[in-house]
Amino acid sequence: MIKFNMEGNATYHIASFFLVGIPGLESFHCWIGIPICLLFVLTLLGNSIIITTVKLEPSLHQPMYFFLCMLAMNDMCLTCSAALQMLAIFWFGAHWINFDACLTQMFFIHTLCIMESAILVAMAFDRFVAICIPLHYASTLTTPTVIKIGLAGLSRATLMIMPCPLFIKRLLYYTKHVIQHAYCEHMAVVKVASANTYVNRIYGILVALSVAVFDLGLIGTSYIKILQAVFRLSSQRARSKALGTCAAHVCTILAFYTPALFSFLTHRFGKNVPPSVHIIFAILYLLVPPTFNPLVYGVKTKQIRDRVVGLLLLKKKISEY
Repeated sequence: MIKFNMEGNATYHIASFFLVGIPGLESFHCWIGIPICLLFVLTLLGNSIIITTVKLEPSLHQPMYFFLCMLAMNDMCLTCSAALQMLAIFWFGAHWINFDACLTQMFFIHTLCIMESAILVAMAFDRFVAICIPLHYASTLTTPTVIKIGLAGLSRATLMIMPCPLFIKRLLYYTKHVIQHAYCEHMAVVKVASANTYVNRIYGILVALSVAVFDLGLIGTSYIKILQAVFRLSSQRARSKALGTCAAHVCTILAFYTPALFSFLTHRFGKNVPPSVHIIFAILYLLVPPTFNPLVYGVKTKQIRDRVVGLLLLKKKISEY
């Protein structure tokens, strides 16, 4: 696209980006699309089952499971934001993406990632209240409070990511249009700008570090308090039961933050790491946790497991008649 600056000189501003996919593995794109499609389908199926189960089972209408439904909905939106674009590249060769569409995808992916972190903090707080001050659980985590916590997490994520596309919008002059990535990730988009990107880079690092430090700090503090309360219990059975209610949440935290931390560190400091490795871990970071979460909660949470089995048996009996 040709534009003119204040002096009347012509400048070139691209209208679209070309997403490479996974550099160096172009010949395997068709095969790489298979596990991505599988993760996509499993994410939608597993999280839909979680939401449906909580909705149909009155005994699950509790704050813990409301937060779980938030997590499931967020995971489905996150997966759709990234996986559909990847499949279009890997299977249909649809590498081109409109400039504004790219910024929109970038905004939703990063907003939903921060929202996911906020939900994990809320779930840690839920376990803290349930174990450390159980008598105040019902009065502290009411349904309006749960909704307010969810809205606060969404507002924080939106406000933190909103400047990113706005900062990129001011970078009007480009010499490259090829993004070495499978989706529109913030730093990958910033790298193709020919203008000074110092503000974009610093802001991106500050957002990532502030979210990680603040959220992990709150989660860590909650679990320190939980462990202190658990080890004060005299009964071994009570200890096991209390810790058992946290097992699924701990697995979810590890599944989300471990690839996120590795992807962040290798992206910033792993200069000798091949670009394909960066991108593969970035893809895993987006697609594996949303697939993993419903499986963990389905296996670790007895109420959900029993309800799902009950629904399946009921469906089988109906089909026999």
